[in-house]
Amino acid sequence: MNTILRNIPFSPPDMTTSEVSEVSEALRSGWITTGPRTKAFERQLSNYCHTGTTVCLNSATACMELALRVLGVGPGDEVITSAYTYTATASVTCHVGAKVVLVDTAPDSYEMDYDKLCAAITERTKVVMPVDLGGVVCDYDRIYAAVESRKRLFRPANEIQKAFGRVIVLADAAHAFGAQRQGLMCGQIADFTSFSFHAVKNLTTAEGGALTWRPIDGIDDEWLYRQFQLLSLHGQSKDALAKTQLGAWEYDIVAPNFKCNMTDIMAGIGLAQLKRYPEMLYRRRQLIGHYDEALKGYDVRLLNHYGSDHASSGHLYLVRLVGKDVDERNDVIVRMAERGIACNVHYKPLPMMTAYKTLGFDIADYPNAYNQYRNEVTLPLHTRLSDDDAEYVIRNFLEIIH
Repeated sequence: MNTILRNIPFSPPDMTTSEVSEVSEALRSGWITTGPRTKAFERQLSNYCHTGTTVCLNSATACMELALRVLGVGPGDEVITSAYTYTATASVTCHVGAKVVLVDTAPDSYEMDYDKLCAAITERTKVVMPVDLGGVVCDYDRIYAAVESRKRLFRPANEIQKAFGRVIVLADAAHAFGAQRQGLMCGQIADFTSFSFHAVKNLTTAEGGALTWRPIDGIDDEWLYRQFQLLSLHGQSKDALAKTQLGAWEYDIVAPNFKCNMTDIMAGIGLAQLKRYPEMLYRRRQLIGHYDEALKGYDVRLLNHYGSDHASSGHLYLVRLVGKDVDERNDVIVRMAERGIACNVHYKPLPMMTAYKTLGFDIADYPNAYNQYRNEVTLPLHTRLSDDDAEYVIRNFLEIIH
């Protein structure tokens, strides 16, 4: 065992003087809530993702929930997602009163079993929510094939659902901002895509999220953007910025809606991070390459971040300890912590959680998801990790697992 211990956190935010400067300018400007910086951040995110319109909110959870509300999903409807994800992917369906349908992963995969996804689509299904886990974009060709094959079952309940004429694909891309697949940016692939800018994400605004979407035949982007504005700011017909125009104080409340807008302070952090993002993605790719090379030949299974048809955002470094079980995996995490290295697990499947057990889910029905979970360890991967720190992580990890 190494005698000199380090303190290597799991995923600290990467902040520089650029972020400090942007936030300081926002504070000095006198405009700190939703305003010009938020609007600029939305435009720049659209440019980055090659999409027409983006709305920024205070979390990816808010983005997913408001997307369901704009789509008219509610009681009597079903939304399908993966059993192998964080609760936010599924909880938003509960928030709108619809039924959560969980699908097992494919064997030895973090992605849904697409054959089981197809079989799970019923006349009540309105949305499927794939999870781009760890920053790797799912196989959307198979997802779209599944929803198209069950198109005859789709029962649209409003005009926007009629415009699609099939189950709608809403990506939980909380991990995948900046990822690509088959020449398309994450954001261009699913019908709607939700990103997270939480403190542990590649690009952070401390808290925050963004929703972007592909053009929808017969639905005006500006109208759609307006619906998200109304839902996220109390149903108020003018935002605070619009109300500052001379004589423009008066407004209406068109519905008793929610409060989940992004502030200009948050957007200021995001604008600075976005300028630095290409180099941050490059650094993550370097670290993943170092980890991959060091673990080559050992009895582990690794998430494939990069290939001829895809490039991950490099958000998480997931390692499965082949032949190990929960207790052995947990022991590895404890022993790594004793050496000053913080590790994690992504994820404990939802059917193992009390809230979802209460809804009637049983992990016995999701054997592949459980198999992924029982021996998975997530190693530290972030842009504040030096080459020397990465070497320390790998050296200790290999000592412990052998």
